[in-house]
Amino acid sequence: MSHFTKIKTKLYDLRTLKKSLSDLKLAWSTEEQTVKGYNGQQYQAEIVIKQDNNFDLGFKWNGSEYEFVADLMYWSQPQSIDKFLNQITQRYAYNSIVQMSEQQNFQFIQTENTAEGSIRLVLRRYAEAN
Repeated sequence: MSHFTKIKTKLYDLRTLKKSLSDLKLAWSTEEQTVKGYNGQQYQAEIVIKQDNNFDLGFKWNGSEYEFVADLMYWSQPQSIDKFLNQITQRYAYNSIVQMSEQQNFQFIQTENTAEGSIRLVLRRYAEAN
């Protein structure tokens, strides 16, 4: 019986996901693509995040998005799983906005982390005169 939990996300781009994990200072790897769980069980994943207790976390492409995969019985992150995934999703959204704004000739002006935990971005784009 598998103890792995798969959680759907809204994470679609591998490069943006990797950058977001790095921004959050999470040590991840694409070299070893097996998430380890209870009783030696394993699950294939594109990204593996090692935990100190040797039970891993990972992200697996399901054909439409990267699912979060883990044996939650052995969760050993400093924050709850909801907060952990929210931080990754928030950073992913931030990186996606910055990337798309650069492609559309916006100038990045400022970023601010607000007291309630949101990120405020200031971008500028000048319209060309005809």
